Amino acid sequence: MEKIDELFEKMREGVRNAPVAVKEIKEAGHPVVGMYCTVTPWELIYAAGGVTVSLCSTSEKPIAAAEQHLPRNLCPLIKSSYGFALTDTCPYFHFCDIVIGETTCDGKKKMYELLNALRPTHVMQLPQTTEHAKSLELWKHEVIKLKEVLEERFGASITDEKLTSAIRLKNSLNAAALRFYDLAALPDAVVSGKEIMLVSDYIKFTFNYEEAIANVNALTDILIDAYKNGVRRISASKRILITGCPMGKSLEKVVDAIEAPENSAVVVGFENCGNLKCTHYKVREDIPPLDAIAEKYLSIPCSVMSPNRERTELIRHYIKKYNAAGVADVILQACHTYNVESYSVRTALASEGIPYIAVETDYSQGDVGQLATRFGAFAEML
Repeated sequence: MEKIDELFEKMREGVRNAPVAVKEIKEAGHPVVGMYCTVTPWELIYAAGGVTVSLCSTSEKPIAAAEQHLPRNLCPLIKSSYGFALTDTCPYFHFCDIVIGETTCDGKKKMYELLNALRPTHVMQLPQTTEHAKSLELWKHEVIKLKEVLEERFGASITDEKLTSAIRLKNSLNAAALRFYDLAALPDAVVSGKEIMLVSDYIKFTFNYEEAIANVNALTDILIDAYKNGVRRISASKRILITGCPMGKSLEKVVDAIEAPENSAVVVGFENCGNLKCTHYKVREDIPPLDAIAEKYLSIPCSVMSPNRERTELIRHYIKKYNAAGVADVILQACHTYNVESYSVRTALASEGIPYIAVETDYSQGDVGQLATRFGAFAEML
């Protein structure tokens, strides 16, 4: 147990020190590239000699500043992200050489136009369906265009050899993450939802990738050994899978409400951006690298895709794999695609008798009591 706690603390320290690490990377002359979405091809940036930093922000602090330029009834993730950039209070944005955007939603798409005045911003045009015969061809064109932008800006040569090496590294990082997430397939819960969020953040905000792979695999090994030796760290019996919008520090309130001791519930997985949705899919290593990268990132079942049957199938897959008793759909205010899609998800799960709850929230803490009441009732029903 002591070793487990040490590794979790090491990861917390890594997340806390990430701003300093980015500063050191920048001072060492390495390109720093900001991104807002999991459809951004990480491998291209790595092959260009750069590091990728996530700029999605989940704090309400800079939202008032953002609302000087953006409408109030906009998604809090967009307002928070833009607010940090506008006020220059995000160290990751501060050290960025370029930002890579994508047309996943109308709000972000228009926000990138304003962001370009603060930092050079390249926007990838994401096809909104995977069912059109030309979608993959169009997306590959965007991947090639990004490759050319990175090569020109950083004076780099992104070769197939470099891309192949980057693909292998990222696949290894995702495999370590998925191996940890798949601890939820054990009959009894091994980690809490907040611990899953911690490991996810550590992977996202670490820049020594080989060390991250080693640490996550070591933690998984120790947790498995402890489980085999009869250690049961989590006593909760009601297993809940979270889906929906990206989760972050401000949305730990949702996990806290679910995992309140009186509910006897535990979050066993996050089928959302940055977790299962992106680690589930590998980049193939048996086809040309640009083809493989385009194929993988287009396959991520974002709610902007229409139709988006793959998301429901992914949820079903992890309900079964993690033996989830119910699904909680976490939707940010004004995130219209996820809000509309909640009906399809609810209907699909209801046809199989799977309990489902949808909550709409933002980054404030004003609805903590309401969340506690709703999730308490949901857990009691389970």
